[in-house]
Amino acid sequence: MPTSTTRNSNDSERGSALLAVLWLSAALAAISFAVASNVRVETARASTLSETVRAGYLASGAVESAILRLQSAHNRSQPAPGQFRYLFATGQAVAEVIPETSKLDLNSGKAPDFMNLLLALGAPPDRATQITAGIVGRRGGSGGFGGGGSSFSSSAASFQEIEEVLWIPGMTPDLFHGNYTRDPRTGQLVRLGAFKDCVSVRGSAQRFNVNGIEPALLRSLGVPWSQVNAFVAQRAAAPFSNAADLGRAASTAGPAISRLSVDANTIFTVRATARLRLPDGRLSDVSRSVSATVKLRLPEMQPAYHVLRWDDQAFSSAFSEALAWK
Repeated sequence: MPTSTTRNSNDSERGSALLAVLWLSAALAAISFAVASNVRVETARASTLSETVRAGYLASGAVESAILRLQSAHNRSQPAPGQFRYLFATGQAVAEVIPETSKLDLNSGKAPDFMNLLLALGAPPDRATQITAGIVGRRGGSGGFGGGGSSFSSSAASFQEIEEVLWIPGMTPDLFHGNYTRDPRTGQLVRLGAFKDCVSVRGSAQRFNVNGIEPALLRSLGVPWSQVNAFVAQRAAAPFSNAADLGRAASTAGPAISRLSVDANTIFTVRATARLRLPDGRLSDVSRSVSATVKLRLPEMQPAYHVLRWDDQAFSSAFSEALAWK
């Protein structure tokens, strides 16, 4: 017959074993939860990456199609369309056609225009002065701003790509690429204008295409922000196709109307933003923008156009519009 000491020892061993099993179960549950959480995160990441790649192909296809339609309009001497929309079986895309003449030319633009543009983008006056002096000095001229602000050793060298401005003293990535600010009324993040969207190495120095000009560049010409918004809304409702149409903008553009035109050369940036359609019919939250700068050629010439620049990671102002699609 077991003694009381033996029973207590057996009970203690069983209690220890039960406690060990409980701790082991808790550890296995924690490990399972961590693994499940990692699998869920990696699955979502892989799904997002897949949607991004597929949306990139949709955007690239929209760019190619828009170039052909732009070429067709050019061959018929018709005004360049401002926008194309595409409804694919697997998603949607919007393609914007932006004349390079709607941008300030880095190589021939005047110093006051760069100064006003930088101020319109939110640069402090001293920084705007420094960057303007650097741009003008990079080209080998002072323009009233001095030529010592450039970090380039050459006394005169034209800009070949807009990214070269990032080497100018005072220029920051936020100012060049655009940053975000929070709307005090809605609390939502709103993207500020970007210097790179307002300038070009194939742009204009005097008059800018009214259908492609960026709001910040329009503001730099002297149009108040309140009028800029009205002007953009007016342009979105009915693009300007001739001088008579341009007269409709006089009331909103004011004196800046003398710097605007409907003229475009043969160089355009075609930028497309695409979103996939999910199996349940909804549009994905993931979007992708692709752009190409092309030079159109005469109808009898082959190839019909040259791609001067291709960007797989573009940013489009049509992003907010694409989000509203149903």
